[in-house]
Amino acid sequence: MGHPFPLREEAMTRTEDVEIEGVPLLATLVPGDGIGLLALHGSNEGGTAELARIVARRCGATSLVFTQPGARRPVHIPSPRMAAEHCSLLREFLAGVSLTVSLHGHMRAGAPRTVYLGGGNRDAARVLAGALAAKAPSFPAVVDLAAIPAGLRGLHPRNPVNLAPLGGVQVELPLLARTSGGTDIPPEPVADALAAGVTQLHGAVRAAGG
Repeated sequence: MGHPFPLREEAMTRTEDVEIEGVPLLATLVPGDGIGLLALHGSNEGGTAELARIVARRCGATSLVFTQPGARRPVHIPSPRMAAEHCSLLREFLAGVSLTVSLHGHMRAGAPRTVYLGGGNRDAARVLAGALAAKAPSFPAVVDLAAIPAGLRGLHPRNPVNLAPLGGVQVELPLLARTSGGTDIPPEPVADALAAGVTQLHGAVRAAGG
Protein backbone atom coordinates (compact mmCIF):
# COMPACT_ATOMS: atom_id res chain seq x y z
CA MET A 1 0.00 0.00 0.00
CA GLY A 2 1.36 3.46 -0.88
CA HIS A 3 1.97 6.23 1.59
CA PRO A 4 -1.16 8.38 2.10
CA PHE A 5 0.54 11.78 2.13
CA PRO A 6 1.23 12.05 -1.66
CA LEU A 7 -2.48 11.45 -2.33
CA ARG A 8 -3.42 13.98 0.33
CA GLU A 9 -1.04 16.52 -1.18
CA GLU A 10 -2.39 16.03 -4.71
CA ALA A 11 -5.98 16.33 -3.56
CA MET A 12 -5.56 19.34 -1.28
CA THR A 13 -2.95 21.47 -3.07
CA ARG A 14 -4.16 24.96 -3.93
CA THR A 15 -2.37 27.75 -5.75
CA GLU A 16 -2.70 31.51 -6.03
CA ASP A 17 -1.12 33.97 -8.44
CA VAL A 18 0.24 36.87 -6.42
CA GLU A 19 1.94 40.15 -7.36
CA ILE A 20 4.20 41.85 -4.83
CA GLU A 21 6.02 45.06 -5.77
CA GLY A 22 5.34 44.32 -9.42
CA VAL A 23 6.83 40.81 -9.19
CA PRO A 24 4.53 37.91 -10.16
CA LEU A 25 4.73 34.90 -7.82
CA LEU A 26 2.94 31.60 -7.44
CA ALA A 27 1.92 30.59 -3.93
CA THR A 28 1.29 26.87 -3.37
CA LEU A 29 -0.42 25.70 -0.18
CA VAL A 30 -0.81 22.12 1.07
CA PRO A 31 -2.85 22.15 4.32
CA GLY A 32 -1.81 19.90 7.16
CA ASP A 33 -1.47 20.08 10.92
CA GLY A 34 -0.59 23.04 13.14
CA ILE A 35 3.10 23.36 12.26
CA GLY A 36 3.80 25.26 9.05
CA LEU A 37 6.75 24.90 6.67
CA LEU A 38 7.28 28.12 4.72
CA ALA A 39 9.55 28.88 1.75
CA LEU A 40 9.20 32.52 0.74
CA HIS A 41 12.01 32.49 -1.84
CA GLY A 42 11.65 29.10 -3.52
CA SER A 43 13.04 30.29 -6.87
CA ASN A 44 15.89 32.33 -5.38
CA GLU A 45 17.18 30.03 -2.69
CA GLY A 46 17.61 26.62 -4.28
CA GLY A 47 16.36 23.61 -2.36
CA THR A 48 14.23 25.53 0.14
CA ALA A 49 10.95 24.88 -1.69
CA GLU A 50 11.81 21.22 -2.08
CA LEU A 51 12.84 20.90 1.56
CA ALA A 52 9.63 22.56 2.78
CA ARG A 53 7.54 20.12 0.75
CA ILE A 54 9.55 17.07 1.81
CA VAL A 55 9.48 17.87 5.53
CA ALA A 56 5.79 18.79 5.50
CA ARG A 57 4.90 15.59 3.64
CA ARG A 58 6.83 13.41 6.07
CA CYS A 59 5.25 15.06 9.11
CA GLY A 60 1.77 15.72 7.79
CA ALA A 61 2.47 19.42 8.35
CA THR A 62 1.23 22.42 6.39
CA SER A 63 3.45 23.85 3.65
CA LEU A 64 3.35 27.14 1.75
CA VAL A 65 5.88 27.76 -1.01
CA PHE A 66 6.40 30.87 -3.13
CA THR A 67 8.05 30.54 -6.54
CA GLN A 68 8.54 32.64 -9.66
CA PRO A 69 7.84 30.15 -12.48
CA GLY A 70 9.60 30.96 -15.71
CA ALA A 71 11.59 33.85 -14.27
CA ARG A 72 15.09 33.91 -15.73
CA ARG A 73 16.34 36.12 -12.91
CA PRO A 74 14.07 35.68 -9.88
CA VAL A 75 13.69 38.80 -7.77
CA HIS A 76 14.45 38.60 -4.06
CA ILE A 77 11.76 40.39 -2.08
CA PRO A 78 12.75 40.82 1.58
CA SER A 79 10.61 38.68 3.87
CA PRO A 80 9.00 41.58 5.81
CA ARG A 81 7.64 42.94 2.52
CA MET A 82 5.91 39.64 1.68
CA ALA A 83 3.10 40.60 4.03
CA ALA A 84 -0.14 38.74 4.53
CA GLU A 85 -2.26 41.40 2.83
CA HIS A 86 -0.71 40.48 -0.51
CA CYS A 87 -1.79 36.83 -0.48
CA SER A 88 -4.94 35.09 0.73
CA LEU A 89 -3.12 31.75 0.98
CA LEU A 90 -0.53 33.32 3.28
CA ARG A 91 -3.34 34.64 5.46
CA GLU A 92 -4.92 31.18 5.51
CA PHE A 93 -1.56 29.60 6.33
CA LEU A 94 -0.98 31.95 9.28
CA ALA A 95 -4.52 31.41 10.56
CA GLY A 96 -4.17 27.63 10.42
CA VAL A 97 -0.77 27.01 11.99
CA SER A 98 0.46 27.54 15.54
CA LEU A 99 4.16 27.83 14.71
CA THR A 100 6.12 28.45 11.51
CA VAL A 101 9.44 27.00 10.34
CA SER A 102 10.59 29.28 7.52
CA LEU A 103 13.33 27.93 5.26
CA HIS A 104 15.84 30.27 3.63
CA GLY A 105 19.24 30.04 1.98
CA HIS A 106 22.40 31.95 2.78
CA MET A 107 25.74 32.26 1.02
CA ARG A 108 27.84 33.67 3.85
CA ALA A 109 31.56 33.48 3.19
CA GLY A 110 33.33 31.49 5.84
CA ALA A 111 30.19 29.61 6.87
CA PRO A 112 29.66 27.04 4.08
CA ARG A 113 28.19 24.44 6.45
CA THR A 114 26.63 26.62 9.17
CA VAL A 115 22.87 26.70 9.73
CA TYR A 116 21.59 29.84 11.45
CA LEU A 117 18.39 29.54 13.48
CA GLY A 118 16.71 32.92 13.89
CA GLY A 119 13.09 33.96 14.34
CA GLY A 120 11.18 34.95 17.44
CA ASN A 121 10.57 31.53 19.02
CA ARG A 122 13.89 30.73 20.66
CA ASP A 123 12.67 27.54 22.40
CA ALA A 124 11.64 26.13 19.01
CA ALA A 125 15.01 27.16 17.56
CA ARG A 126 16.76 25.12 20.25
CA VAL A 127 14.60 22.09 19.43
CA LEU A 128 15.62 22.28 15.77
CA ALA A 129 19.26 22.77 16.76
CA GLY A 130 19.11 19.57 18.79
CA ALA A 131 17.62 17.65 15.88
CA LEU A 132 20.31 18.94 13.50
CA ALA A 133 23.05 17.99 15.99
CA ALA A 134 21.64 14.47 16.26
CA LYS A 135 20.90 13.75 12.59
CA ALA A 136 23.00 16.18 10.54
CA PRO A 137 26.07 16.93 12.69
CA SER A 138 28.14 18.04 9.71
CA PHE A 139 25.93 21.16 9.58
CA PRO A 140 26.44 22.94 12.93
CA ALA A 141 23.52 25.10 14.02
CA VAL A 142 23.91 28.55 15.59
CA VAL A 143 21.11 29.56 17.97
CA ASP A 144 22.70 32.50 19.80
CA LEU A 145 21.18 35.57 18.12
CA ALA A 146 24.30 37.62 18.84
CA ALA A 147 26.31 35.16 16.74
CA ILE A 148 23.87 35.24 13.79
CA PRO A 149 24.54 37.88 11.12
CA ALA A 150 22.01 40.70 11.57
CA GLY A 151 20.45 40.16 8.14
CA LEU A 152 19.70 36.52 8.92
CA ARG A 153 18.09 36.87 12.35
CA GLY A 154 14.50 37.00 11.09
CA LEU A 155 13.21 39.19 13.92
CA HIS A 156 11.31 41.84 11.99
CA PRO A 157 7.72 41.99 13.31
CA ARG A 158 6.29 41.89 9.77
CA ASN A 159 8.34 38.87 8.76
CA PRO A 160 5.76 36.07 8.21
CA VAL A 161 7.86 33.71 10.35
CA ASN A 162 6.83 35.72 13.39
CA LEU A 163 3.12 36.12 12.63
CA ALA A 164 1.75 32.74 13.73
CA PRO A 165 0.41 32.59 17.31
CA LEU A 166 3.62 30.99 18.64
CA GLY A 167 5.93 32.77 16.22
CA GLY A 168 8.51 30.62 14.52
CA VAL A 169 12.06 29.78 13.51
CA GLN A 170 13.87 31.22 10.50
CA VAL A 171 16.18 28.47 9.26
CA GLU A 172 19.01 29.90 7.17
CA LEU A 173 20.67 27.06 5.27
CA PRO A 174 23.98 27.19 3.40
CA LEU A 175 24.03 25.87 -0.15
CA LEU A 176 25.50 22.52 0.92
CA ALA A 177 22.60 21.94 3.34
CA ARG A 178 19.85 22.52 0.76
CA THR A 179 21.19 21.21 -2.55
CA SER A 180 23.17 18.18 -3.68
CA GLY A 181 24.97 17.18 -6.85
CA GLY A 182 24.15 20.44 -8.58
CA THR A 183 20.40 19.92 -8.08
CA ASP A 184 17.82 21.42 -5.73
CA ILE A 185 17.44 18.09 -3.96
CA PRO A 186 18.34 18.65 -0.29
CA PRO A 187 20.69 16.24 1.51
CA GLU A 188 18.83 13.43 3.25
CA PRO A 189 20.38 14.06 6.70
CA VAL A 190 19.09 17.64 6.68
CA ALA A 191 15.60 16.53 5.64
CA ASP A 192 15.67 13.85 8.35
CA ALA A 193 16.81 16.34 10.98
CA LEU A 194 14.19 18.95 10.17
CA ALA A 195 11.45 16.32 10.00
CA ALA A 196 12.49 15.04 13.43
CA GLY A 197 12.56 18.56 14.83
CA VAL A 198 9.15 19.47 13.37
CA THR A 199 7.69 16.25 14.75
CA GLN A 200 9.05 17.14 18.19
CA LEU A 201 7.64 20.67 17.93
CA HIS A 202 4.28 19.30 16.91
CA GLY A 203 4.21 17.07 19.97
CA ALA A 204 5.11 19.97 22.24
CA VAL A 205 2.44 22.22 20.73
CA ARG A 206 -0.21 19.52 21.11
CA ALA A 207 0.81 18.84 24.69
CA ALA A 208 0.49 22.55 25.43
CA GLY A 209 -2.95 22.62 23.83
CA GLY A 210 -1.88 24.70 20.86
